[in-house]
Amino acid sequence: MGNILTEISLYHYLALSALLFVLGLVVIMTKRNAIGVLMGLELLLNAAGINFIAFNKYSAPDRLDGQIFVIFVIILAAAEAATALALVLNVFHRMKSINIDDARVMKG
Repeated sequence: MGNILTEISLYHYLALSALLFVLGLVVIMTKRNAIGVLMGLELLLNAAGINFIAFNKYSAPDRLDGQIFVIFVIILAAAEAATALALVLNVFHRMKSINIDDARVMKG
């Protein structure tokens, strides 16, 4: 019996990434809560990060291109979360709700 790390193939990483991507889409489509939608977006970004790391590991293991892209994805996710949470807090302050349907009828 070999080491567990040597038995994990690219297909395992891709299956995990596809599962996270589908879960993220389901969360985005079903939640009417702004925080839930943001969580779904984070799942989508994490699925992309797993793909970057997996393809880097199996195509060019001596280079760090995948890891560098994932660092940029993490920075993008942090900026997106900070901006979106500021917007959600502003909507909650004005409307006392974080329901997305309520925010659609805002008038300026």
